[in-house]
Amino acid sequence: MTSRDAVLVAATVAVGLMAGLFFAFSVAVMPGLAKAADRTLVDAMQRINTAIRNGWFLLVFGGSLLLCAGAVVLCLRDGGRGPLPWVIAATVLHLAVLAVTFGVSIPLNDRLDAAGDPGDPGGLADAAGVRERFEAAWVRWNLVRTLLCTGALGCLGWALVLSGRAAAEAAFRTGHM
Repeated sequence: MTSRDAVLVAATVAVGLMAGLFFAFSVAVMPGLAKAADRTLVDAMQRINTAIRNGWFLLVFGGSLLLCAGAVVLCLRDGGRGPLPWVIAATVLHLAVLAVTFGVSIPLNDRLDAAGDPGDPGGLADAAGVRERFEAAWVRWNLVRTLLCTGALGCLGWALVLSGRAAAEAAFRTGHM
């Protein structure tokens, strides 16, 4: 396995983890919280926003983009022209995920956190209003992140296929099979 392929595999795994996280929120977490009381949704999302700020999440969240960019560089260096457009597409899609995260999701989370403590009767005066200003927009933009990140994952998967094909063809041509 070449260093390019190793980085491609690592990028694929990291982007896959992110796509899975966004997907889980789209199909399980938010639909489950949609059935909860206003204060419960606000409290749960505030707790999730706090819990997700950890080293493992930050490593995968930031590392996935670095790995995608590294794969682009290695494809250019190694002459991996077949997978290169797909790795570039994955990187662009992942950059769009980051743009949505920093431009929409984090500001929504910050406003939710600033709304007050739902456990304190005086700490959150208008739970229904807070929820209304948060939930629909957050769910919609998380779906966008899910689709973008899943698209990036698909591009990386196809880049791996193309890279494997190129390696097999090279081995066949040189008689190293």
